[in-house]
Amino acid sequence: MAEITITETEQRRTSARILDVREDFEVEDGMIPGALHIPMGQLQARLSELDPAVPVIAVCRSGNRSARVADALNGAGFTADTMAGGMIAWTQAGLPTT
Repeated sequence: MAEITITETEQRRTSARILDVREDFEVEDGMIPGALHIPMGQLQARLSELDPAVPVIAVCRSGNRSARVADALNGAGFTADTMAGGMIAWTQAGLPTT
């Protein structure tokens, strides 16, 4: 699993699937536009919602949960990275949210 920057995530938003693994109450504060929301605890049951042919960038609040998710996805045959700093870094940089 690679840890990528918020800038790299912004550049790859159209070619990768952004996967927001935060809890429902956390995404109320905003998500990266176009992101798919699957809370970490639901990932196994909802894995079929992801296309193994499309790279995944996992995102959480600070980068800890998303790193574990990216590792799990890579182990399941996906290509997955985690966004360093999570949504804290994303919003502090003034990048768009929905």
